[in-house]
Amino acid sequence: MFNRLLIWWALGLALGASWAHSDNLYRYKDDAGIVVVDWRVPAEFIDHGYEVLDETGRVLRVVPRALTGEEKQDANKARKLESEAISEQERLQAWDESLLLRYSTTEDIEAARDRALRDLKIRVSILKSNRRSLRQQVENAQARVAESERLGVQPRIEDLDYIAIAKTEIDATERQIEEREAQVDTVNEGYQMDIDRFQQLQDVVALRQSMERQRN
Repeated sequence: MFNRLLIWWALGLALGASWAHSDNLYRYKDDAGIVVVDWRVPAEFIDHGYEVLDETGRVLRVVPRALTGEEKQDANKARKLESEAISEQERLQAWDESLLLRYSTTEDIEAARDRALRDLKIRVSILKSNRRSLRQQVENAQARVAESERLGVQPRIEDLDYIAIAKTEIDATERQIEEREAQVDTVNEGYQMDIDRFQQLQDVVALRQSMERQRN
C-alpha cells in the first residue's frame, strides 16, 4: 500500500512539473485543416500560423502564417510604394515651404525667372562672341597658310598649331552654347512649375479664408 501511494505521489509531482512548464496552450490547424489545441506546435505546422492561449482558452497572441515568396514580393512592393509616397509628400512640403518663404506673388516668381534667363542669355552671348573671334582667327591663320603655300613657302608651324588648337576650342565652345541654351528651356520649365504650384497654394489659402468667413 505504501509503495502504491509513493508511486502516485511521484506521478503527481511529475505531472505538476509538466503543467508548471506548460502554462500556455497553442491552437493550430493540421494538414487536414482540423483545429488542434496542444501544449506545443509541431515544427511542420509553425509556418501555418497559430494562436497562443492561456489556461482558460483566452487568446493571448496570434502568430500569422509565414508569407509565400510572392506575398513577400508584394509586401516589399507595398512598403516601397508607401515609402515613395511619404518621400513625395515630404518633397512637396519642402517645395511649398520654399515657395512661400521666397515669394509673395506670382509676379515675384516671374521676376526671378526673368533674371535667371537674362543671366543665361548673357552667358550664351559671351560664348557666341568668343566663338566668332576664334573662327575669325582660324580664318586668318588659314589665309596665311594658303598664301605661304601659294608662294611655295613652308607655312609657319605656329599657324598650323593654332588652327588645330583653335578648332578644338571652337568645338568646346559650341558644346557650352548648346548646354546653356538647353538650360534656358529647363529654367523656363522649372519656374513655370513654381508658378503653377504657387497658384495652387494661393487657391487653397483663398478657399480656407472663404470657409472661415462662412463659418463666422
